Amino acid sequence: MSEPCSWCGVLVGDDDGFRLARAGGRAVFCRLEHVVPWAMSGAEFASARPDESDLGLGVCAQCGADLEGDAVVLVRHRGVHRIGDGFCDVEHLSNWAKRGGRFRAGA
Repeated sequence: MSEPCSWCGVLVGDDDGFRLARAGGRAVFCRLEHVVPWAMSGAEFASARPDESDLGLGVCAQCGADLEGDAVVLVRHRGVHRIGDGFCDVEHLSNWAKRGGRFRAGA
């Protein structure tokens, strides 16, 4: 089932895009770059689906701190594969995305 991107509204298929989850909320993105303007404009979450909020991620991908209960989890959907990263908060996620995410120079 396709869902609209939380930033631009383009439909994102189940096997593509990014899903962002936190306790009680979620967002969907067609591209990682859309996380940044979404975060800058207020980072509004839709109702959560329980299936994506816990991938057993223990540390923030941005700063390395242990994740607390209010952490956010970003899951890249690529075909049948799911690649997850956890963050202390939306600000850490946004900073990570601004620097290129997993593909930033020197990572």
